[in-house]
Amino acid sequence: MKKQIAMVELQVSPSVTGGWTKQGYEAIYSGPDEIRQLDSFYAWLLDLIEAIPGRRLLDVACGVGVLSNKAAEIGLKAHGVDLSKEAIRTALGEGSAGFVIGNGESLPYPAGYFDYVTSIGSLEHYLDPFWGARELARVMAPGGRACILLPNLYSILGTVYNALKYGRTVGDNQPLQRYAALKDWQDLLEQGGFVVERVVKYEREWPRSLRDLSWYLRHPRSLVKLLLTPFIPLNWASCFVYLCGKR
Repeated sequence: MKKQIAMVELQVSPSVTGGWTKQGYEAIYSGPDEIRQLDSFYAWLLDLIEAIPGRRLLDVACGVGVLSNKAAEIGLKAHGVDLSKEAIRTALGEGSAGFVIGNGESLPYPAGYFDYVTSIGSLEHYLDPFWGARELARVMAPGGRACILLPNLYSILGTVYNALKYGRTVGDNQPLQRYAALKDWQDLLEQGGFVVERVVKYEREWPRSLRDLSWYLRHPRSLVKLLLTPFIPLNWASCFVYLCGKR
């Protein structure tokens, strides 16, 4: 019997036609504000999964493909899939990983094909996160590792701060957004076919280059968040990174 999973859901008004989330992402990736993190963030994630060159990695809902292309640079057979053709067009022009347009709830890959599967801030935006989790588990090989980042409903520097200061739940301007607590997300992943082996908190990543350090110096609020990271309890973190095996 499935456990009931509590979530808070935010929607940008859907269109009356089908494919409204896809339309939203095409608009995002056609504009100037594409979804991208610092290079240090992707390097940190690859360290977390203990990536071994020569093995296969799939980043689902890969956006402009930075994680997949960084993985290819260190010798992985890296792939990425995203709903947005605009995002995939950018990804193909920036590195050597392989990319396809596809839906994370119905992945175009055979079962057990990938040694590493990543989903970085993506499942919470799916029409059906449970089916997204099932698909991630399906394409991961036995003995593989998944790295899945999800947002916390009780983030002390995010949702809680915004509720205290503004009386509102903060969104991220994507078509559909959900928040849940640590164990709620864990229940969803385990019902989807994973075994959660470890959970790591995420606020900001430590810079690994002068370029990323310079970015922090130009963005003092993010620098403050970085410096506060060691003192924030896991249950109050902005996001959780779940490192999972296959059930």
